[in-house]
Amino acid sequence: MRSAAKVATLVPERSADPLEHVDYRLAETAEDKDEIYRLRYRAYLREGAILPSESQRVTDRYDDEPNNFTFGVYYKGELYSSIRISVLVGDWRGSPSSEMFSDLLHPELDRGKTIIDPTRFVADPDKARIFPELPYVTVRLGYVACGHFNADIGLANVRPEHRAFYRKVFLQEPLGEPKLFPGLIKPVGLMAANYPEIRERVFQRFPFMRSSAFERRMLFQRTGERAGFSVSPFERTSIVPSA
Repeated sequence: MRSAAKVATLVPERSADPLEHVDYRLAETAEDKDEIYRLRYRAYLREGAILPSESQRVTDRYDDEPNNFTFGVYYKGELYSSIRISVLVGDWRGSPSSEMFSDLLHPELDRGKTIIDPTRFVADPDKARIFPELPYVTVRLGYVACGHFNADIGLANVRPEHRAFYRKVFLQEPLGEPKLFPGLIKPVGLMAANYPEIRERVFQRFPFMRSSAFERRMLFQRTGERAGFSVSPFERTSIVPSA
């Protein structure tokens, strides 16, 4: 499930503001979703994580579940990467990690914990080379989600060779041994961190990981919710003004 993005080995230093020219867009239209599904296919195929398919798209049942948010990350107006954020609470448990590691995560949900599960992290195989900050800019959405939903635990579903990166940079520790997820041909393992405990240390190292309450609200409110038609039943919005 962990991405086809090329993981950077150094802290980004090229720009004082890595978010300059970056636009996050929640995929809500059929056209936006299809573009992301095709990006997933190209990225996974390039790194040998899937077998070729006639559809040339990668999607699963979680893409349309209400506790899942799929984002496109646009740089200078072009789609560069994507990530899906799953918000797990007691009554809403649909996500790849929740399925693969139910023995580890469901007891936490039974105790009332809120868990953020970022998966389907992919990057355009050609464009990623010209934007080294892209992995950081993309995974930032997981931190934005943790702040917005007042999360207790933040996850990463990663291949074994990427564990050291997530431990060093994002202070996450291995939680589950690698397993094969349906549709992928390379195993992934679970990494996790107690968000309230590591939050400030990550923000000190990467100030651009912070977000305002306004940004969080705009990113995680769907079109109908912005218009005042509905409220997500699983949402537990943080009252922290900047996270």
